[in-house]
Amino acid sequence: MNTSSSFIKTEVLKNTDRTKPLFHEICKVKKILLLSCCFILLFACQEPERDCPNFKTGTFTFEEFVGGELKQTTFVRNDSIEIDYYDEKIDTFSIRWINDCEYVMKNLRPKNQSEERPVHFKILKTEGDTYTFEYAMVIKKNKANKRYVRQGTAKKVSEETSRN
Repeated sequence: MNTSSSFIKTEVLKNTDRTKPLFHEICKVKKILLLSCCFILLFACQEPERDCPNFKTGTFTFEEFVGGELKQTTFVRNDSIEIDYYDEKIDTFSIRWINDCEYVMKNLRPKNQSEERPVHFKILKTEGDTYTFEYAMVIKKNKANKRYVRQGTAKKVSEETSRN
């Protein structure tokens, strides 16, 4: 009995010695994976830059496709008024800022019922002289009326708040 228990102890020790390096390697891999995940989460969860006050006033351009054709709008905005120049037409809007990055715009001289509705704008991110925004008509939310949100990018072309 003494020899067999000694043999078993020797075999257990041999097996333990063989698995030690494997166990340490697994622990190293787990640590590396954990640190990698933490690093990715840390940088993936950063908010985009939003220097919204820089885009409250000035002269801007915005391009979008309308009926398959690229159209450009130039608009001049101060704290409370925005004037849009689009397709040889001029529209004037009142601006009510909700916070530094959101405002509601309302047409001062609507030509039809859809132009009477205010439009909500939200600046999503800023980069250099451009900002990306989303906009949608302000409507009461119910099952019949769906809110269609669109996105665009505007470029600040001047600090001026009047068009020459």
